[in-house]
Amino acid sequence: MRRLAELLEPVEAETPHGGRAVSFAPLRMVWLRIATRRQRERTEAGVTSLVEIVRAGTRADPRLIKGRVLRLDGADWTIVLVAPDPDRPGRVDLSLEQR
Repeated sequence: MRRLAELLEPVEAETPHGGRAVSFAPLRMVWLRIATRRQRERTEAGVTSLVEIVRAGTRADPRLIKGRVLRLDGADWTIVLVAPDPDRPGRVDLSLEQR
């Protein structure tokens, strides 16, 4: 199944009170072919949380890099892995996480 997602660049700024605020700058729209969706538990600093993971494929684009965000179906997914598709030149496989 193909879905249209918006590629976003996280932009951090310091607030007047010394905190950090994150906003997102739009880069482009991307068609994704959703392959698999699963959940797993992650433990950080003694706290266990549930993380949803999606594998997707799309056309290769140098703007698709680790740490950027894809907004898909109203949810923000962080790109954690970009790997060339060995069977389809010009395509990449993405691993996305939503917390």
